[in-house]
Amino acid sequence: MNYDHKKLIETITKLDELPTSQAEYATWITAEAHLAFLRRNAGANEVVVYASGEYTFVQSLVVPNANLAALDRHELMNWNFMPDGSIASYVIGGGRDDVWIERSKNATQLIFGRTFEGWSGPGHGYYELHQEYAHLAGIHWRPERRAYCRYDGHGDLEAVVAITTREDKGSSMALASFKWEPLEEYLAVSDAALVRKFDFTLWRRGSFSRWSDGPPKEYREGDDLIYHQKIDGNAAYTAGIQIIRPRRPPKEVFTGITDRWFGQKNKQYAEFTACDWRNGRIAKISTDPKATANYFNSEENLLPFEQSPAFFRPEVLLKYKGDRDKYTVGERDVSCGSAWHLEGIDVNDAGQIHAYICYLRRLPYTEQLHWLSFNEEPKESISQRAFINDFQGEFVTFVEPLRKLLTIARRWHDDYVSWWTLRDDKLLERVNTPLTTSRDEWAEAFMDLAKIVIEGFETKGIRAKLDAKHIPYDREDKTIALLEKLLSKNDEVKDARKLNGLRTVQHVRTKAKGHAGGSDANQLAQDALLEHESFANHFRHVCGLVADELERIEKSIA
Repeated sequence: MNYDHKKLIETITKLDELPTSQAEYATWITAEAHLAFLRRNAGANEVVVYASGEYTFVQSLVVPNANLAALDRHELMNWNFMPDGSIASYVIGGGRDDVWIERSKNATQLIFGRTFEGWSGPGHGYYELHQEYAHLAGIHWRPERRAYCRYDGHGDLEAVVAITTREDKGSSMALASFKWEPLEEYLAVSDAALVRKFDFTLWRRGSFSRWSDGPPKEYREGDDLIYHQKIDGNAAYTAGIQIIRPRRPPKEVFTGITDRWFGQKNKQYAEFTACDWRNGRIAKISTDPKATANYFNSEENLLPFEQSPAFFRPEVLLKYKGDRDKYTVGERDVSCGSAWHLEGIDVNDAGQIHAYICYLRRLPYTEQLHWLSFNEEPKESISQRAFINDFQGEFVTFVEPLRKLLTIARRWHDDYVSWWTLRDDKLLERVNTPLTTSRDEWAEAFMDLAKIVIEGFETKGIRAKLDAKHIPYDREDKTIALLEKLLSKNDEVKDARKLNGLRTVQHVRTKAKGHAGGSDANQLAQDALLEHESFANHFRHVCGLVADELERIEKSIA
Protein backbone atom coordinates (compact mmCIF):
# COMPACT_ATOMS: atom_id res chain seq x y z
CA MET A 1 0.00 0.00 0.00
CA ASN A 2 1.48 3.37 -0.97
CA TYR A 3 1.83 6.12 1.62
CA ASP A 4 -0.69 8.57 0.10
CA HIS A 5 -3.34 5.85 -0.19
CA LYS A 6 -2.74 4.81 3.41
CA LYS A 7 -3.12 8.42 4.59
CA LEU A 8 -6.42 8.71 2.72
CA ILE A 9 -7.75 5.67 4.57
CA GLU A 10 -6.65 7.18 7.88
CA THR A 11 -8.21 10.54 7.01
CA ILE A 12 -11.59 9.13 5.94
CA THR A 13 -11.68 6.79 8.93
CA LYS A 14 -11.04 9.78 11.20
CA LEU A 15 -13.75 11.82 9.48
CA ASP A 16 -16.24 9.00 10.04
CA GLU A 17 -15.52 8.63 13.75
CA LEU A 18 -18.58 9.40 15.88
CA PRO A 19 -17.84 12.40 18.18
CA THR A 20 -18.31 11.92 21.90
CA SER A 21 -19.54 15.40 22.88
CA GLN A 22 -22.90 16.78 21.76
CA ALA A 23 -21.37 20.04 20.52
CA GLU A 24 -18.87 18.20 18.30
CA TYR A 25 -21.65 15.88 17.12
CA ALA A 26 -23.84 18.78 16.08
CA THR A 27 -21.00 20.15 13.93
CA TRP A 28 -20.04 16.72 12.62
CA ILE A 29 -23.43 15.94 11.07
CA THR A 30 -23.19 19.11 8.93
CA ALA A 31 -20.40 17.32 7.02
CA GLU A 32 -18.25 20.44 7.00
CA ALA A 33 -15.12 18.36 7.53
CA HIS A 34 -16.16 15.85 4.86
CA LEU A 35 -16.80 18.60 2.31
CA ALA A 36 -13.50 20.26 3.16
CA PHE A 37 -11.79 16.93 2.53
CA LEU A 38 -13.38 16.69 -0.94
CA ARG A 39 -12.22 20.19 -1.82
CA ARG A 40 -8.65 19.47 -0.71
CA ASN A 41 -8.54 16.08 -2.36
CA ALA A 42 -9.68 17.52 -5.70
CA GLY A 43 -6.28 19.27 -5.87
CA ALA A 44 -4.18 16.48 -4.36
CA ASN A 45 -1.69 14.12 -5.99
CA GLU A 46 -3.75 11.07 -4.92
CA VAL A 47 -7.41 11.45 -5.87
CA VAL A 48 -10.24 9.40 -4.39
CA VAL A 49 -12.27 7.80 -7.18
CA TYR A 50 -14.20 5.37 -5.01
CA ALA A 51 -14.68 5.19 -1.25
CA SER A 52 -17.05 3.28 0.98
CA GLY A 53 -16.52 3.92 4.66
CA GLU A 54 -18.61 3.91 7.80
CA TYR A 55 -20.41 7.11 6.79
CA THR A 56 -18.65 8.11 3.56
CA PHE A 57 -19.58 7.09 0.04
CA VAL A 58 -17.85 8.39 -3.11
CA GLN A 59 -18.15 7.02 -6.63
CA SER A 60 -16.92 8.59 -9.86
CA LEU A 61 -17.48 8.60 -13.59
CA VAL A 62 -15.49 10.12 -16.43
CA VAL A 63 -17.93 12.25 -18.42
CA PRO A 64 -17.07 13.86 -21.79
CA ASN A 65 -17.23 17.63 -21.63
CA ALA A 66 -19.69 17.69 -24.52
CA ASN A 67 -22.09 15.58 -22.46
CA LEU A 68 -21.54 17.68 -19.35
CA ALA A 69 -22.35 20.86 -21.23
CA ALA A 70 -25.67 19.43 -22.35
CA LEU A 71 -26.66 18.23 -18.86
CA ASP A 72 -28.45 20.09 -16.15
CA ARG A 73 -26.58 19.66 -12.88
CA HIS A 74 -29.69 18.37 -11.15
CA GLU A 75 -30.08 15.77 -13.88
CA LEU A 76 -26.48 14.69 -13.32
CA MET A 77 -27.15 14.25 -9.60
CA ASN A 78 -29.83 11.71 -10.46
CA TRP A 79 -27.46 9.50 -12.46
CA ASN A 80 -26.78 6.01 -11.15
CA PHE A 81 -23.21 6.02 -9.79
CA MET A 82 -23.26 2.64 -8.10
CA PRO A 83 -19.86 0.87 -8.21
CA ASP A 84 -21.35 -2.52 -9.03
CA GLY A 85 -22.60 -1.28 -12.38
CA SER A 86 -21.58 -3.22 -15.46
CA ILE A 87 -19.61 -1.97 -18.43
CA ALA A 88 -22.09 -3.66 -20.75
CA SER A 89 -25.15 -5.89 -20.64
CA TYR A 90 -27.21 -8.14 -22.87
CA VAL A 91 -30.61 -6.67 -23.74
CA ILE A 92 -33.67 -8.72 -24.63
CA GLY A 93 -37.02 -7.41 -25.77
CA GLY A 94 -37.94 -3.82 -26.46
CA GLY A 95 -39.95 -4.81 -29.49
CA ARG A 96 -37.08 -6.77 -30.99
CA ASP A 97 -36.80 -10.51 -31.38
CA ASP A 98 -32.99 -10.65 -31.02
CA VAL A 99 -30.43 -10.01 -28.28
CA TRP A 100 -27.94 -7.17 -28.37
CA ILE A 101 -25.23 -5.60 -26.25
CA GLU A 102 -25.85 -2.24 -24.65
CA ARG A 103 -22.88 -0.12 -23.62
CA SER A 104 -22.80 3.21 -21.88
CA LYS A 105 -21.85 6.06 -24.19
CA ASN A 106 -22.48 8.93 -21.81
CA ALA A 107 -19.72 8.17 -19.30
CA THR A 108 -16.87 5.82 -18.40
CA GLN A 109 -16.72 4.02 -15.10
CA LEU A 110 -13.13 3.46 -13.92
CA ILE A 111 -13.66 1.10 -10.97
CA PHE A 112 -16.06 -1.82 -10.93
CA GLY A 113 -17.10 -3.69 -7.81
CA ARG A 114 -17.41 -7.39 -8.61
CA THR A 115 -18.88 -10.21 -6.56
CA PHE A 116 -18.10 -13.86 -7.25
CA GLU A 117 -21.47 -15.41 -6.51
CA GLY A 118 -21.26 -18.88 -5.02
CA TRP A 119 -17.67 -18.37 -3.87
CA SER A 120 -17.30 -17.79 -0.14
CA GLY A 121 -13.53 -17.75 0.15
CA PRO A 122 -11.04 -14.90 -0.21
CA GLY A 123 -11.72 -12.83 -3.29
CA HIS A 124 -15.51 -13.10 -3.02
CA GLY A 125 -15.70 -9.34 -3.43
CA TYR A 126 -13.08 -7.45 -5.41
CA TYR A 127 -12.58 -4.45 -7.68
CA GLU A 128 -11.61 -4.24 -11.32
CA LEU A 129 -10.01 -1.35 -13.14
CA HIS A 130 -11.33 -0.30 -16.54
CA GLN A 131 -9.04 -2.04 -19.01
CA GLU A 132 -8.75 0.95 -21.32
CA TYR A 133 -7.32 3.02 -18.49
CA ALA A 134 -4.94 0.25 -17.42
CA HIS A 135 -3.58 -0.07 -20.97
CA LEU A 136 -3.20 3.66 -21.56
CA ALA A 137 -1.47 4.19 -18.21
CA GLY A 138 0.73 1.11 -18.79
CA ILE A 139 -0.07 -0.34 -15.37
CA HIS A 140 -0.37 -3.89 -14.06
CA TRP A 141 -1.89 -5.40 -10.93
CA ARG A 142 0.64 -6.27 -8.23
CA PRO A 143 -1.11 -8.14 -5.39
CA GLU A 144 1.72 -7.53 -2.91
CA ARG A 145 1.24 -3.76 -3.41
CA ARG A 146 -2.54 -3.98 -3.66
CA ALA A 147 -2.21 -1.62 -6.61
CA TYR A 148 -1.90 -1.30 -10.36
CA CYS A 149 1.73 -0.34 -10.83
CA ARG A 150 4.33 0.70 -13.36
CA TYR A 151 8.01 1.58 -13.17
CA ASP A 152 8.86 5.25 -12.90
CA GLY A 153 11.84 6.98 -14.53
CA HIS A 154 14.14 5.77 -11.75
CA GLY A 155 13.11 2.14 -12.10
CA ASP A 156 11.08 2.12 -8.89
CA LEU A 157 7.66 0.50 -8.75
CA GLU A 158 5.00 3.21 -8.60
CA ALA A 159 1.44 2.55 -7.42
CA VAL A 160 -0.75 4.40 -9.95
CA VAL A 161 -4.12 3.00 -8.87
CA ALA A 162 -4.25 1.72 -5.28
CA ILE A 163 -7.16 -0.40 -4.08
CA THR A 164 -8.17 -1.47 -0.59
CA THR A 165 -11.11 -3.80 0.03
CA ARG A 166 -12.97 -4.68 3.19
CA GLU A 167 -11.42 -8.15 2.92
CA ASP A 168 -7.92 -6.72 3.32
CA LYS A 169 -6.31 -7.25 6.69
CA GLY A 170 -7.11 -4.44 9.12
CA SER A 171 -9.38 -2.58 6.70
CA SER A 172 -12.81 -1.26 7.69
CA MET A 173 -13.48 0.44 4.36
CA ALA A 174 -13.04 0.11 0.60
CA LEU A 175 -11.04 2.70 -1.30
CA ALA A 176 -9.69 3.22 -4.82
CA SER A 177 -7.34 6.15 -5.30
CA PHE A 178 -5.62 7.32 -8.49
CA LYS A 179 -2.35 9.18 -8.99
CA TRP A 180 -3.36 12.51 -10.42
CA GLU A 181 -0.93 12.92 -13.34
CA PRO A 182 -1.97 9.77 -15.28
CA LEU A 183 -5.62 10.52 -14.49
CA GLU A 184 -5.23 14.11 -15.69
CA GLU A 185 -3.72 12.85 -18.94
CA TYR A 186 -6.67 10.54 -19.46
CA LEU A 187 -9.16 13.35 -18.81
CA ALA A 188 -7.34 15.83 -21.07
CA VAL A 189 -6.95 13.44 -23.99
CA SER A 190 -10.57 12.28 -23.57
CA ASP A 191 -11.76 15.90 -23.36
CA ALA A 192 -13.61 14.89 -20.23
CA ALA A 193 -13.96 15.58 -16.51
CA LEU A 194 -14.12 13.37 -13.46
CA VAL A 195 -17.53 13.61 -11.82
CA ARG A 196 -17.61 12.43 -8.20
CA LYS A 197 -20.93 11.68 -6.57
CA PHE A 198 -20.78 11.72 -2.79
CA ASP A 199 -23.09 10.92 0.08
CA PHE A 200 -22.35 11.58 3.75
CA THR A 201 -25.25 10.29 5.82
CA LEU A 202 -24.19 11.11 9.38
CA TRP A 203 -26.16 9.86 12.35
CA ARG A 204 -25.91 7.89 15.55
CA ARG A 205 -27.06 4.39 14.71
CA GLY A 206 -30.02 3.16 16.70
CA SER A 207 -31.23 6.65 17.60
CA PHE A 208 -32.97 7.68 14.38
CA SER A 209 -36.11 6.30 12.75
CA ARG A 210 -37.10 8.38 9.70
CA TRP A 211 -36.54 11.64 7.86
CA SER A 212 -39.16 14.33 8.29
CA ASP A 213 -41.18 15.69 5.40
CA GLY A 214 -39.85 18.62 3.46
CA PRO A 215 -37.13 19.12 0.86
CA PRO A 216 -33.42 19.41 1.64
CA LYS A 217 -31.53 22.65 1.23
CA GLU A 218 -29.45 23.07 -1.91
CA TYR A 219 -25.93 24.50 -1.94
CA ARG A 220 -23.93 25.48 -4.97
CA GLU A 221 -20.23 26.34 -5.02
CA GLY A 222 -19.87 27.41 -8.61
CA ASP A 223 -20.59 24.86 -11.31
CA ASP A 224 -18.26 22.20 -9.95
CA LEU A 225 -19.62 21.48 -6.46
CA ILE A 226 -23.37 21.15 -5.92
CA TYR A 227 -25.06 19.33 -3.08
CA HIS A 228 -28.25 19.16 -1.08
CA GLN A 229 -28.38 18.72 2.63
CA LYS A 230 -30.98 17.90 5.23
CA ILE A 231 -30.40 18.19 8.95
CA ASP A 232 -33.11 16.49 10.92
CA GLY A 233 -32.55 16.54 14.65
CA ASN A 234 -29.54 14.36 15.43
CA ALA A 235 -29.11 13.13 11.86
CA ALA A 236 -28.19 14.67 8.53
CA TYR A 237 -27.34 13.74 5.01
CA THR A 238 -25.22 15.68 2.52
CA ALA A 239 -25.21 14.40 -1.04
CA GLY A 240 -24.11 15.90 -4.32
CA ILE A 241 -21.63 15.97 -7.16
CA GLN A 242 -18.16 17.42 -7.59
CA ILE A 243 -16.59 17.96 -10.99
CA ILE A 244 -12.80 17.70 -11.25
CA ARG A 245 -11.17 19.00 -14.41
CA PRO A 246 -7.55 18.87 -15.67
CA ARG A 247 -5.43 21.43 -13.84
CA ARG A 248 -3.13 22.10 -16.78
CA PRO A 249 -4.04 23.35 -20.25
CA PRO A 250 -4.52 20.45 -22.70
CA LYS A 251 -1.51 21.52 -24.79
CA GLU A 252 0.77 21.25 -21.74
CA VAL A 253 -0.58 17.79 -20.94
CA PHE A 254 -0.11 16.66 -24.55
CA THR A 255 3.47 17.96 -24.51
CA GLY A 256 4.21 15.85 -21.43
CA ILE A 257 2.93 12.73 -23.18
CA THR A 258 4.92 13.54 -26.32
CA ASP A 259 8.10 14.12 -24.30
CA ARG A 260 7.66 10.76 -22.60
CA TRP A 261 7.35 9.01 -25.93
CA PHE A 262 9.99 10.89 -27.92
CA GLY A 263 12.30 12.34 -25.27
CA GLN A 264 12.19 15.48 -23.19
CA LYS A 265 12.85 18.79 -24.91
CA ASN A 266 14.16 20.35 -21.70
CA LYS A 267 16.22 17.38 -20.56
CA GLN A 268 19.26 18.12 -18.42
CA TYR A 269 22.70 16.90 -19.44
CA ALA A 270 25.89 16.29 -17.46
CA GLU A 271 29.41 17.09 -18.64
CA PHE A 272 32.04 14.35 -18.42
CA THR A 273 35.80 14.30 -18.67
CA ALA A 274 36.28 12.11 -21.73
CA CYS A 275 38.68 11.16 -24.48
CA ASP A 276 37.99 13.42 -27.46
CA TRP A 277 39.78 11.13 -29.88
CA ARG A 278 38.62 13.15 -32.85
CA ASN A 279 40.69 16.15 -31.69
CA GLY A 280 43.36 14.16 -29.84
CA ARG A 281 42.75 15.54 -26.37
CA ILE A 282 41.16 14.93 -22.97
CA ALA A 283 38.27 17.35 -22.59
CA LYS A 284 34.98 18.09 -20.87
CA ILE A 285 32.21 16.80 -23.14
CA SER A 286 28.52 17.36 -22.51
CA THR A 287 25.98 14.62 -23.15
CA ASP A 288 23.79 17.24 -24.85
CA PRO A 289 23.36 16.08 -28.48
CA LYS A 290 24.23 19.62 -29.61
CA ALA A 291 27.69 19.30 -28.04
CA THR A 292 28.80 16.32 -30.13
CA ALA A 293 28.87 15.16 -33.71
CA ASN A 294 28.67 11.87 -35.56
CA TYR A 295 29.91 10.57 -38.88
CA PHE A 296 26.94 12.07 -40.70
CA ASN A 297 27.05 15.68 -39.49
CA SER A 298 30.73 16.32 -38.78
CA GLU A 299 31.88 17.96 -42.01
CA GLU A 300 31.39 21.56 -40.92
CA ASN A 301 32.46 21.33 -37.26
CA LEU A 302 35.17 20.02 -34.95
CA LEU A 303 32.87 18.83 -32.20
CA PRO A 304 33.86 15.65 -30.35
CA PHE A 305 32.29 12.51 -31.73
CA GLU A 306 29.38 11.24 -29.70
CA GLN A 307 31.19 7.91 -29.35
CA SER A 308 33.88 9.56 -27.24
CA PRO A 309 34.53 7.37 -24.19
CA ALA A 310 34.37 8.65 -20.61
CA PHE A 311 36.17 6.70 -17.88
CA PHE A 312 35.07 5.86 -14.36
CA ARG A 313 36.31 4.28 -11.17
CA PRO A 314 34.97 0.70 -10.99
CA GLU A 315 33.01 1.56 -7.83
CA VAL A 316 30.44 3.17 -10.13
CA LEU A 317 28.86 -0.27 -10.58
CA LEU A 318 28.55 -1.15 -6.89
CA LYS A 319 25.25 0.72 -6.63
CA TYR A 320 23.76 -1.56 -9.26
CA LYS A 321 25.34 -4.77 -8.00
CA GLY A 322 23.96 -4.01 -4.54
CA ASP A 323 20.32 -4.00 -5.69
CA ARG A 324 19.96 -6.87 -8.11
CA ASP A 325 16.18 -6.96 -7.96
CA LYS A 326 16.15 -3.47 -9.47
CA TYR A 327 19.25 -3.47 -11.68
CA THR A 328 20.88 -5.93 -14.06
CA VAL A 329 24.61 -5.69 -14.68
CA GLY A 330 25.80 -7.53 -17.77
CA GLU A 331 29.24 -7.90 -19.30
CA ARG A 332 28.78 -4.78 -21.40
CA ASP A 333 25.63 -3.11 -20.15
CA VAL A 334 23.63 -1.99 -17.15
CA SER A 335 19.84 -1.72 -17.07
CA CYS A 336 17.14 -0.64 -14.68
CA GLY A 337 14.00 -2.58 -15.57
CA SER A 338 12.17 -0.75 -18.32
CA ALA A 339 13.35 2.66 -17.07
CA TRP A 340 16.76 2.90 -18.73
CA HIS A 341 19.53 0.91 -20.37
CA LEU A 342 23.22 1.84 -20.63
CA GLU A 343 24.95 -0.19 -23.30
CA GLY A 344 28.52 -0.30 -24.56
CA ILE A 345 30.34 -0.26 -21.22
CA ASP A 346 33.50 -2.27 -20.64
CA VAL A 347 36.61 -2.49 -18.47
CA ASN A 348 40.05 -1.46 -19.72
CA ASP A 349 43.40 -2.92 -18.66
CA ALA A 350 43.70 -0.31 -15.89
CA GLY A 351 40.46 -1.54 -14.33
CA GLN A 352 38.46 1.53 -15.34
CA ILE A 353 34.88 1.31 -16.54
CA HIS A 354 34.30 3.23 -19.74
CA ALA A 355 31.10 4.31 -21.47
CA TYR A 356 30.35 6.38 -24.57
CA ILE A 357 28.84 9.88 -24.41
CA CYS A 358 26.06 8.89 -26.84
CA TYR A 359 24.81 6.23 -24.43
CA LEU A 360 25.37 8.20 -21.23
CA ARG A 361 23.02 10.89 -22.55
CA ARG A 362 20.14 8.41 -22.52
CA LEU A 363 20.33 8.04 -18.76
CA PRO A 364 18.04 10.07 -16.50
CA TYR A 365 19.85 13.17 -15.29
CA THR A 366 20.09 11.89 -11.71
CA GLU A 367 21.74 8.73 -13.05
CA GLN A 368 24.16 10.80 -15.14
CA LEU A 369 25.15 12.61 -11.93
CA HIS A 370 25.86 9.27 -10.28
CA TRP A 371 28.25 8.34 -13.06
CA LEU A 372 29.75 11.83 -13.01
CA SER A 373 30.70 11.39 -9.34
CA PHE A 374 33.04 8.51 -10.38
CA ASN A 375 34.36 10.15 -13.55
CA GLU A 376 38.14 10.41 -13.94
CA GLU A 377 40.73 10.90 -16.66
CA PRO A 378 41.66 7.77 -18.63
CA LYS A 379 44.64 5.76 -17.44
CA GLU A 380 44.52 3.49 -20.48
CA SER A 381 42.59 3.36 -23.72
CA ILE A 382 39.34 1.43 -24.05
CA SER A 383 39.40 -2.37 -23.83
CA GLN A 384 40.54 -4.48 -26.77
CA ARG A 385 37.10 -6.08 -26.87
CA ALA A 386 35.36 -2.70 -27.09
CA PHE A 387 37.69 -1.52 -29.86
CA ILE A 388 37.12 -4.65 -31.93
CA ASN A 389 33.36 -4.75 -31.35
CA ASP A 390 32.51 -1.05 -31.45
CA PHE A 391 34.99 0.43 -33.91
CA GLN A 392 36.08 -2.41 -36.14
CA GLY A 393 32.60 -3.91 -36.15
CA GLU A 394 33.92 -7.42 -35.67
CA PHE A 395 33.47 -10.23 -33.17
CA VAL A 396 36.32 -10.93 -30.80
CA THR A 397 38.10 -14.26 -31.18
CA PHE A 398 38.77 -14.62 -27.46
CA VAL A 399 36.19 -15.47 -24.80
CA GLU A 400 36.17 -14.16 -21.25
CA PRO A 401 36.39 -17.05 -18.71
CA LEU A 402 33.12 -16.10 -17.03
CA ARG A 403 31.26 -16.00 -20.35
CA LYS A 404 32.67 -19.41 -21.27
CA LEU A 405 31.51 -20.80 -17.93
CA LEU A 406 28.02 -19.30 -18.29
CA THR A 407 27.71 -20.60 -21.84
CA ILE A 408 28.25 -24.14 -20.56
CA ALA A 409 25.73 -23.59 -17.77
CA ARG A 410 23.13 -22.30 -20.25
CA ARG A 411 23.72 -25.30 -22.49
CA TRP A 412 23.21 -27.70 -19.59
CA HIS A 413 20.08 -25.84 -18.60
CA ASP A 414 18.67 -25.93 -22.13
CA ASP A 415 19.49 -29.64 -22.47
CA TYR A 416 17.76 -30.55 -19.17
CA VAL A 417 20.69 -32.69 -18.05
CA SER A 418 19.88 -35.05 -15.17
CA TRP A 419 22.97 -34.30 -13.11
CA TRP A 420 22.75 -30.50 -12.89
CA THR A 421 19.90 -28.00 -12.40
CA LEU A 422 19.87 -24.22 -12.60
CA ARG A 423 18.21 -23.17 -9.35
CA ASP A 424 17.30 -19.66 -10.49
CA ASP A 425 17.31 -18.31 -14.06
CA LYS A 426 18.28 -14.86 -12.77
CA LEU A 427 21.60 -16.18 -11.48
CA LEU A 428 23.04 -16.25 -15.00
CA GLU A 429 22.45 -12.50 -15.25
CA ARG A 430 23.55 -11.65 -11.72
CA VAL A 431 27.05 -13.10 -11.53
CA ASN A 432 29.69 -10.50 -12.41
CA THR A 433 33.44 -10.18 -12.26
CA PRO A 434 34.41 -8.14 -9.14
CA LEU A 435 36.14 -4.98 -10.35
CA THR A 436 36.89 -3.01 -7.18
CA THR A 437 39.15 -3.57 -4.20
CA SER A 438 36.08 -4.42 -2.13
CA ARG A 439 36.43 -7.80 -0.45
CA ASP A 440 32.66 -7.94 -0.10
CA GLU A 441 32.19 -7.61 -3.86
CA TRP A 442 34.77 -10.36 -4.41
CA ALA A 443 33.08 -12.66 -1.88
CA GLU A 444 29.63 -11.90 -3.33
CA ALA A 445 30.85 -12.86 -6.81
CA PHE A 446 32.03 -16.24 -5.54
CA MET A 447 28.75 -16.72 -3.72
CA ASP A 448 26.87 -16.20 -7.00
CA LEU A 449 29.25 -18.53 -8.81
CA ALA A 450 28.75 -21.23 -6.19
CA LYS A 451 24.96 -20.92 -6.46
CA ILE A 452 25.16 -21.50 -10.19
CA VAL A 453 27.74 -24.25 -10.38
CA ILE A 454 28.16 -26.02 -7.03
CA GLU A 455 24.53 -25.91 -5.90
CA GLY A 456 23.41 -26.90 -9.38
CA PHE A 457 24.92 -30.39 -9.29
CA GLU A 458 22.44 -33.16 -8.49
CA THR A 459 24.00 -35.77 -6.21
CA LYS A 460 21.43 -38.40 -7.16
CA GLY A 461 22.05 -37.92 -10.88
CA ILE A 462 25.84 -38.06 -10.46
CA ARG A 463 25.62 -41.26 -8.41
CA ALA A 464 23.46 -42.79 -11.13
CA LYS A 465 26.20 -42.04 -13.66
CA LEU A 466 28.83 -43.56 -11.37
CA ASP A 467 26.71 -46.66 -10.89
CA ALA A 468 26.23 -47.01 -14.64
CA LYS A 469 30.01 -46.87 -15.12
CA HIS A 470 30.62 -49.23 -12.15
CA ILE A 471 32.72 -46.64 -10.33
CA PRO A 472 32.74 -47.19 -6.54
CA TYR A 473 32.09 -44.33 -4.11
CA ASP A 474 31.25 -43.76 -0.47
CA ARG A 475 27.80 -42.67 0.63
CA GLU A 476 29.43 -39.84 2.58
CA ASP A 477 31.07 -38.43 -0.55
CA LYS A 478 29.88 -34.94 -1.45
CA THR A 479 29.27 -33.61 -4.95
CA ILE A 480 32.80 -32.53 -5.82
CA ALA A 481 34.32 -35.77 -4.52
CA LEU A 482 31.85 -37.77 -6.61
CA LEU A 483 32.74 -35.74 -9.71
CA GLU A 484 36.44 -36.26 -9.10
CA LYS A 485 35.92 -40.03 -8.97
CA LEU A 486 34.00 -39.81 -12.22
CA LEU A 487 36.89 -37.97 -13.85
CA SER A 488 39.43 -40.40 -12.39
CA LYS A 489 37.83 -43.56 -13.78
CA ASN A 490 40.97 -44.75 -15.53
CA ASP A 491 43.49 -43.15 -13.17
CA GLU A 492 45.34 -44.50 -10.19
CA VAL A 493 44.18 -43.02 -6.88
CA LYS A 494 47.37 -41.06 -6.45
CA ASP A 495 46.85 -39.40 -9.81
CA ALA A 496 43.16 -38.70 -9.26
CA ARG A 497 42.08 -35.55 -10.99
CA LYS A 498 41.27 -32.79 -8.54
CA LEU A 499 38.67 -30.16 -9.39
CA ASN A 500 40.73 -27.28 -8.05
CA GLY A 501 38.54 -24.62 -9.60
CA LEU A 502 35.31 -25.95 -8.08
CA ARG A 503 37.01 -26.52 -4.74
CA THR A 504 38.30 -22.93 -4.76
CA VAL A 505 34.81 -21.60 -5.45
CA GLN A 506 33.42 -23.65 -2.58
CA HIS A 507 36.25 -22.67 -0.25
CA VAL A 508 35.98 -18.93 -0.88
CA ARG A 509 32.20 -19.09 -0.63
CA THR A 510 32.40 -20.93 2.70
CA LYS A 511 35.16 -18.90 4.33
CA ALA A 512 34.73 -15.41 2.88
CA LYS A 513 30.97 -15.19 2.42
CA GLY A 514 29.21 -18.11 4.00
CA HIS A 515 30.47 -17.23 7.48
CA ALA A 516 31.20 -14.02 9.30
CA GLY A 517 34.77 -13.86 8.04
CA GLY A 518 37.72 -13.67 10.39
CA SER A 519 41.34 -14.70 9.99
CA ASP A 520 40.63 -17.39 7.37
CA ALA A 521 38.72 -14.94 5.20
CA ASN A 522 41.44 -12.31 5.59
CA GLN A 523 44.10 -14.80 4.61
CA LEU A 524 42.13 -15.94 1.56
CA ALA A 525 41.76 -12.36 0.36
CA GLN A 526 45.45 -11.60 0.94
CA ASP A 527 46.53 -14.72 -0.91
CA ALA A 528 44.31 -13.86 -3.85
CA LEU A 529 45.80 -10.37 -4.10
CA LEU A 530 49.39 -11.56 -3.62
CA GLU A 531 49.13 -14.14 -6.38
CA HIS A 532 46.88 -12.32 -8.86
CA GLU A 533 47.30 -8.60 -7.97
CA SER A 534 43.55 -7.92 -7.96
CA PHE A 535 40.30 -9.60 -7.05
CA ALA A 536 39.23 -9.30 -10.69
CA ASN A 537 42.26 -11.24 -11.91
CA HIS A 538 41.77 -13.89 -9.24
CA PHE A 539 38.10 -14.32 -10.14
CA ARG A 540 38.87 -14.57 -13.86
CA HIS A 541 41.57 -17.17 -13.14
CA VAL A 542 39.20 -19.32 -11.10
CA CYS A 543 36.44 -18.97 -13.72
CA GLY A 544 38.89 -20.23 -16.33
CA LEU A 545 39.68 -23.27 -14.18
CA VAL A 546 36.00 -23.99 -13.56
CA ALA A 547 35.07 -23.61 -17.23
CA ASP A 548 37.71 -26.17 -18.19
CA GLU A 549 36.53 -28.50 -15.43
CA LEU A 550 32.91 -28.24 -16.56
CA GLU A 551 33.94 -29.24 -20.06
CA ARG A 552 35.80 -32.25 -18.68
CA ILE A 553 32.82 -33.22 -16.53
CA GLU A 554 30.53 -32.93 -19.53
CA LYS A 555 32.70 -35.30 -21.57
CA SER A 556 33.09 -37.81 -18.75
CA ILE A 557 29.48 -37.90 -17.67
CA ALA A 558 27.95 -38.25 -21.13
